[in-house]
Amino acid sequence: MKSERYAKIIELIQNQEVETQDELSQLLTKAGYKVTQATVSRDIHALKLTKVPSASGGHKYAASTSLDSQDTGRLNRVFRDGLVSMDYAGNILVIHTFNGMAMAVAAALDAMRLPAILGTIAGDDVILCVVRSENQAAELMVKLKN
Repeated sequence: MKSERYAKIIELIQNQEVETQDELSQLLTKAGYKVTQATVSRDIHALKLTKVPSASGGHKYAASTSLDSQDTGRLNRVFRDGLVSMDYAGNILVIHTFNGMAMAVAAALDAMRLPAILGTIAGDDVILCVVRSENQAAELMVKLKN
């Protein structure tokens, strides 16, 4: 549950300007996660979220730009827990996830900042991952499976 909540937090802060812990708590509650202010505070600390200037002139939460081994482990866990299967055609990697997990898995993939990945698009249980070349798609699939 924690890894799913972490992935949801990353997804939320990437898709909208979240300025306060209370706002993040409300968004998580709306998404079906029962959280307290203390839980949100611990999650922000664990994910090493930072505050960056927002378009409105305030500050919003953002994912840290550097990953340590704990961060990498969390992202790998979210990816592994949501993955069902994957295959590629040309430079497109198609990733099947458990129902409702595609956004979390795509957010984890994006946060990994793998140089071969140009971008991801997530549905409910499928992710289209655009890779730079067909060779890199094959290599990436092997790397992700491991």
